[in-house]
Amino acid sequence: MILDSLSQADRYLGLHSLFPRAFGFLRNTDLKALAPGKHVIQDEQLFVIAEACAGRTRAEAKLECHRRYIDIQLVLEGVDEMGWKPVAACGDPATDYDAARDIRFFNDAPSSWIATPPGSFCLFFPEDAHAPLVSGGLIRKVVMKIAV
Repeated sequence: MILDSLSQADRYLGLHSLFPRAFGFLRNTDLKALAPGKHVIQDEQLFVIAEACAGRTRAEAKLECHRRYIDIQLVLEGVDEMGWKPVAACGDPATDYDAARDIRFFNDAPSSWIATPPGSFCLFFPEDAHAPLVSGGLIRKVVMKIAV
């Protein structure tokens, strides 16, 4: 898991062959103008999901993980307090892995919470369980999905 600001994204470009294109899109696109929903950038290898919704409480948030995609969750408005815990430390699955949706949920409590302000992102790898969209207000964000 990485927390950083978009202005510092260049330090992560070498971690994955699609990161230069992903961060380039995040930097050079009017993200606030994106309609909510999925926007394909490169087939199913690279796409972004725009979201605008009311936040939920920590108790309502469930840890989730993905096997096929890395998430770059960039906050545009509001503060998204995201929960985190290593998948290897999660021992109470709420669901089986759903391959069609590339998601699995856990009942475990996060081991830490990360307050992510506008202009900052959390980067979650498949080994990172995360509980996003925790806030007392509105959150606008984009979630970049990068195929592992």
